[in-house]
Amino acid sequence: MTAPDPMKGFRGVMSAVLILEALVVLLALLVVAKSDGGLATWQGWSVGTMALILILTCAFVGRPWGIHLAAALQIIMLGGFFIDSALGIVAVVFALGWTWMLWARHDVLKRMSEGRLASQQPPPD
Repeated sequence: MTAPDPMKGFRGVMSAVLILEALVVLLALLVVAKSDGGLATWQGWSVGTMALILILTCAFVGRPWGIHLAAALQIIMLGGFFIDSALGIVAVVFALGWTWMLWARHDVLKRMSEGRLASQQPPPD
């Protein structure tokens, strides 16, 4: 019997966080709608486009470069301060979450290479 792949679980979590982030970004459209020009301004289009890109990125987290794409999107999201300060604060919260998630992934990969994962241990007698 082969050991389960822990990275498969991380890919699922990363996709779920991207979807959650897209939903929160879409909620920012309510704030943009109440601002000066409404949804038809560059702010509305920027927020909508960013939400769409976050959703589309879910398809690529399983690729070797997909995690780098998701991390780069977090940096781009920090530019949300130029659209609305609330969107920037949301970006900071999600960037912190992604930082923790990528650290946890690194830790699991390190333990996996050292053979210290529970799934890599021999069964008890």
